[in-house]
Amino acid sequence: MKTIVTLCIGNIRKRKIQNGLIVILIMLSTLLLATSITLIQNTENLFEKKHEETNGAHQILTMGEELHDPKVVNKWWDSQKGVTASELMPFKNLSGIKINGKEIPNLYLFMMNTPETPVSVDQLIVIEGKKQKHPQKGTIWIPTSMASSYEISLGEDIEFHTGENTFKLSVSAIVVDMPFGGPFTTNARVWMNEQDYEEQLQAMTGKEKHMMALRFDEYSQSAAYWENFERYLNKPYLESKMEYESIASFYLIINKVIGFVMVFLGTIMMSVSLFIIGFSISDAILSNYKTIGVIKSIGVTSRGIIGVYVMQYGFLSIVSIIPGLLLSSILSRVIIESSLSFLQSGDSLGNVQGLANYLLIGGTILIIVVITTFFYSRKTRSVDPVQAIRYGMSEAESSKITRRLNHSNRILHSIGLPFQVEIGIKNLSKNMRSSALMILLTTFTSAVLVFGFVLLNSIISIKETAPSWGYDSSNIAVTVFNESAFSKNNFEEYLLSDKRIKNFGWVGELTGVFPSDSSPPLNINISVVEGSYDDFGFENIHGRNPHNKNEIAIGVNVARALKKDVGDILDVYLGGEKQRLIVTGIYQSIANKSYSARITSEVAKTNTTDIVFINLNDVTQSNQVADELNETFNESISVSTQQMLLDSVFKEAVALLIMPLSLMGILFITVTFIMIFSISRINVRKESSTYGIYKSIGMTSNKIRWSITSGIFILSAVGALFGVVVGVKLLPLVLQNILSQYGLIELPLIINWGMALGISCLSIIAACLSCWLSTSVISKTSPRILIVE
Repeated sequence: MKTIVTLCIGNIRKRKIQNGLIVILIMLSTLLLATSITLIQNTENLFEKKHEETNGAHQILTMGEELHDPKVVNKWWDSQKGVTASELMPFKNLSGIKINGKEIPNLYLFMMNTPETPVSVDQLIVIEGKKQKHPQKGTIWIPTSMASSYEISLGEDIEFHTGENTFKLSVSAIVVDMPFGGPFTTNARVWMNEQDYEEQLQAMTGKEKHMMALRFDEYSQSAAYWENFERYLNKPYLESKMEYESIASFYLIINKVIGFVMVFLGTIMMSVSLFIIGFSISDAILSNYKTIGVIKSIGVTSRGIIGVYVMQYGFLSIVSIIPGLLLSSILSRVIIESSLSFLQSGDSLGNVQGLANYLLIGGTILIIVVITTFFYSRKTRSVDPVQAIRYGMSEAESSKITRRLNHSNRILHSIGLPFQVEIGIKNLSKNMRSSALMILLTTFTSAVLVFGFVLLNSIISIKETAPSWGYDSSNIAVTVFNESAFSKNNFEEYLLSDKRIKNFGWVGELTGVFPSDSSPPLNINISVVEGSYDDFGFENIHGRNPHNKNEIAIGVNVARALKKDVGDILDVYLGGEKQRLIVTGIYQSIANKSYSARITSEVAKTNTTDIVFINLNDVTQSNQVADELNETFNESISVSTQQMLLDSVFKEAVALLIMPLSLMGILFITVTFIMIFSISRINVRKESSTYGIYKSIGMTSNKIRWSITSGIFILSAVGALFGVVVGVKLLPLVLQNILSQYGLIELPLIINWGMALGISCLSIIAACLSCWLSTSVISKTSPRILIVE
């Protein structure tokens, strides 16, 4: 045992740089894997914990279309055992607000008549401001999502436009409001004082609506309650219903994306780490072939030599896993608290991970490393002492290398490459395993860099692919917030008289109910267009948009739930009336997770006056036209360009993704640099006598180093090209698998091939730089010593 320990310590001391690099590599692999697993495990747990803490709703019912009596609905649910129903909460919708004189686009408000808190369901948690039973007169409470997205501070005044009048209220509290407070939302509940609500909103045009929340003791039993409820109504529930899955989905989406991508890349990095360990052991056996032969000849068994390597890499793993787990706990907390910041109440969301999970992750990695070490170190069993002392390797291995070199030399001479390039290529052909590993490293590094760039660029440039995300491609959107001061005819005449405007169309929304034999009815938002969907860029992945009064296009998740395809007939309740429509198209949409549909105004039998989509002959005039419309009709409409609307939703996604994607890119560049440095240093040591001969016949150290680096450049360039393909084609498939749950089955990517190739060159630079630095030992050593070595 003493002999084994002594040899183990000797191996660690002899190869300080190589062992240090392996420690760093295993640490980074541990960091990436532990972080990914932590994100996946904890994100949903922390959300559910906060949902439980606030007695969060499983369903939100919104009533205001006079299809049901809100009091009757509330009374029935309140009488059910196993269900907690909130009181009815009156509200009115608003969309025109200003903060510090700046109009806020794409924000739709529920102005709530605040009940006395704490309420029975969806309790509000005050994170800034004084805790009170309800807002004081002249003040409001706003959700964290609204405060964060628009940088609204405590005590700041917000100006509201009802059409009839304008009023200001001061923010007295910022609250966690789970159903309408998640990231990427364009809706927010503003909680008003009862007296302010009566004074400012009662005279406002438009119906007063009601909202109520339901929480089930057993959410899995909710379908049975709904069957009883609809039997009580003698018809389906025909108004808006928000499910728990919709409430939770966009709180969890970013961490799910980051977590699953990290799992994939962490697995790749761990595989590379194991390959490196195997390569290092194989190289150590080859380099010390004579030494192993001598040791075996004096009585040390193969099992003892295997134990040396297992002990060595087991120790290095322990040294690297511990800091990797510590760094992971910090990084995981930063990512989780950043993406779930809307749920924070105080300094932290709580414990991100338990000690037991970290021990499991660390122990698993250690076991995998030990098994890999044992597998590769078994090669020492085949070391024959006589062949080891004579050839420095097995006779078969010696013959194979000789044949490969002779074949390589013949090919290179026939091509007629420069002498320096020949030296670099010979170095690679002589060390095929290390060459394959370098291609693998640069391929994955390039893939990660290109994938991160393509994903961020696709989100930043989402205007170019907006229809593929389920949005329109119109240039300007107009929202009518004051119907009493708005004349549809006058507005249309103004638009028709403006020669800059190419076309326009009206868009509205209503709730549709799709009955199903195999599942509960779907209550979803249905878009209604007065005009053509095609004019405004709405796309389908199958079929086409509806044109006639008996047609409908549905989202992919609606098609899955109802098991419908293009050409099928489906039943839908619109405004309380049952209609049979033909499915003409199926589309994907990130909004509402593709639980939505599209019909024409002829189907809905209504005149839509909610939103106007406008296309221009010259897109560059969008801001000018929008400003003029805002100025001309400032009492009744709010006007935004498409870019402004998309930025208001997706800027949060970009901000949350930049850090983890950049970190993964940096980690892979670091790994590539470390490992190619290590491999090149090993190869220089193995070929020291050859380089000594080159120097003795007059070749300078720098020329030798350039020769070696030229070979690495060729390898890394090949790897970078492969990496571009992997980053553009393979890695998006991993992400697409996650986003399919959110209604995107084809990930819309914008691929700038020039920039992608440029980004991939970072892996080439890292490889060449590490090779150049690792060969510096050649210039510091005399030819005589190199030959002797």
